[in-house]
Amino acid sequence: MKTIFEKIISREIPADILHEDETCIVIRDIEPQAPTHCLIIPKNKIERIAQTAPSDKETLGHLLLIAKKTAGDLGLDNGFRIVINNGTDGGESVPHLHLHLLGGRQMKWPPG
Repeated sequence: MKTIFEKIISREIPADILHEDETCIVIRDIEPQAPTHCLIIPKNKIERIAQTAPSDKETLGHLLLIAKKTAGDLGLDNGFRIVINNGTDGGESVPHLHLHLLGGRQMKWPPG
């Protein structure tokens, strides 16, 4: 069964798309946890960060560079946070690796 992200990538479900290239798609989160909350999602499904392989190195690097670009495009000049959830205890709700880009307010520490 397809994840919600696979359905967004295939345009079965609409989304507010901020960026798309051959490797990933960037969308606005529908339940934002900050004034700016985007998801950077690889098109090639990787279930979670704990299941990555050395061959995923280029994709993982690309996701971080797109997060940096998106933060700049959205004017997050005062800073931002990048989060990757892994597994149930890590808060993962969709079994498809994705980065959360959060900004537009002061982030608290510790998170969660």
